[in-house]
Formats: sequence, structure tokens, C-alpha cells
Amino acid sequence: MKVVAKEKKAYARAGVDIDLANKLKRRIGALVRRTHGPQVLGKIGGFGGLFRATFHGMRDPVLVASMDGVGTKLKIAFAMNKHDTVGADLVNHCVNDIAVLGARPLFFLDYIGCEKLDSRVFQQLLRGLSRACSAAGCALLGGETAQLPGMYRKGEYDLAGCIVGVVERSRIVDGAKIEPGDVVLGLASNGLHTNGYSLAREILFEKMRLAINSRLPGSRITVGEELLRVHKNYEPMLAKVPGGVIKGLAHITGGGLVDNLPRVLPPNCDAVIETKSWRAPRIFQILQRGGKIDPHEMYQVFNMGMGMAAIVAKKNARRAAAILRARQIGRIERGKGEVRLRF
Repeated sequence: MKVVAKEKKAYARAGVDIDLANKLKRRIGALVRRTHGPQVLGKIGGFGGLFRATFHGMRDPVLVASMDGVGTKLKIAFAMNKHDTVGADLVNHCVNDIAVLGARPLFFLDYIGCEKLDSRVFQQLLRGLSRACSAAGCALLGGETAQLPGMYRKGEYDLAGCIVGVVERSRIVDGAKIEPGDVVLGLASNGLHTNGYSLAREILFEKMRLAINSRLPGSRITVGEELLRVHKNYEPMLAKVPGGVIKGLAHITGGGLVDNLPRVLPPNCDAVIETKSWRAPRIFQILQRGGKIDPHEMYQVFNMGMGMAAIVAKKNARRAAAILRARQIGRIERGKGEVRLRF
């Protein structure tokens, strides 16, 4: 008996395989469900995610929302053909962005836009998203996967996410009580996190002529492994600090210490950062030497080893530093709402 091959549908021939997308979405059910608690209602795959907004013990709950992407770090994932870490990067970055206001995460939604849906890549991305959401106590509520032939290069995709959290209004951390004499604590990063990759790639691959699998100078790991280090989630540590101790928080992302700390400073206060109070990790030293980058610009592009900054009263500095596993990297002085770097 002659078997006739099933003809590919017209839309699939044009580059959009709806049947494959539906099949993959059915397979990820277990990954998504493991992030769900009793507040998640409805089934996976609906037109919208349902989250029951009951906040026991909170008198005046305020929702906090943020969204972001992973940027050109995705280029490293493409080159390494490893895609689970960037999913975790995205979740952790978004969690930190609302944690600086004192919020805990509730739910997360993702967007994946791709040239063509690849089963292996898609499942790695969802594993990373699911793992990070579970660790953060955050429901992966839904998302969108768009196949856009002609929009992306072959084998490439974009990744973005939106997070919603909640904070008691009286416990919002907004920097309003920061004053001269306060202390700036730095929480160590895990490499570049998700910022500065366009410059890092130019330095490492074009100026230094390294390959993705080259050993990083002075290190046992490859360039690709270093650049795919996962962005830290600081919220669990921040949640351990007693309420009212932390006056201000800054997630050190694009803009580095120079541009992110002013976002929480009162207009009459400066943050004076003693750059010699810690040793920047090797990767930043390599980038500065390899690219001959001005030191001030390094602190405006990269986190330089500090992924989060916390501002506390001097009397609380030692206790907060112990809880956060942080170190003092500066102080607050009277000024104009700027950062002053001391080299």
C-alpha cells in the first residue's frame, strides 16, 4: 500500500507552523503548572491569565508592574546554542526591578518572537522561565509566542517579559527618607547580568579577537560561559531585612551605578562611591583593558561587580550588610542628586 505524504499547510510553507506551536504549548503544561498556586485560576492557554487578587494581612496593597528584555545577551545564547539561562535572566531582572520598591512578585508573562519556532529552543526557554519563576514564588501566568518569518534572522528570537507584584503602601521603598550620613551597601553581581553586552561583544570578539569558546584570559571558563552567567535574583535576601531599615534600593542595570543610583536619591543628596572599596571581577578588568575604556564610562555601562545597591542609616549598616551579604561601597552626602565616583 502506497503511503501518501501529508502536504504541508500553506501557512507553514510561508514560515508559520501553527500545528507545531499548538503541540509545543501542550507539552509545556507541566512546566507552567509547577509555578501556579491557589491564586491562579483558569486553564493554561486561555486568552488571558486569571489571578485572584487576595492579599491576606495587607491593609492597602499596591500593585507594581515592570517589563524588560534580555538585550543583546541573546546573541551569546545563539552562539552557544544554549537557551535556558536567558529565560532565567529575564525573570530575575524583572523581579529585581520591582523588588527595589519593596514589592514581592505575583505573576509573570513572557513574549517570544522568533523567525521560526524550534522545539528544542522553545522548551529550553520555558524551562528557564519556569525554574526562575518557581524560585521567585512567582506564577508564570501566560505569554505570547509569535512566529515572524522575515522579521528575524534564521535561528534567532527576541525575548521580553512583564511582571506584576504587590507591596503594602506604607512599606514602599522610595528613597524619600535618604539623608546625608547614610551608607551605601553593594550586593555582589554574578558577572555582567543583562547589560553592556553590545560593548562587551565588540571588545571581546572584534578588538581582542576571541571566539565564543576561547578561554577567558586568566580563567578556566570560556568566554561564552562567562557571558551566560545568570542574572541574580536579590528579592529573597531583601525580604529578610526588617521593614523600614532600607531607605532606598537601586537595581544596577543599564547605566551602571552612575545612572541608577540617582533614580532613588532625593534632589539634595549625592551618593559618593568609593570604587576601591571592592575589587571589580576579572571580566570587567579584561573589558576595560581590552577596550581601553575610560574608568568613569565603565561604571556607567557595567555593574562592575555590584548588581544592587541599598541605602541604610549608618546605625543599621552592619546588621543590613550581614543579612544582605553586602559591603559598604559609599555614603550619602549633601549634593544635587548625583553619583560621585572616587577612584
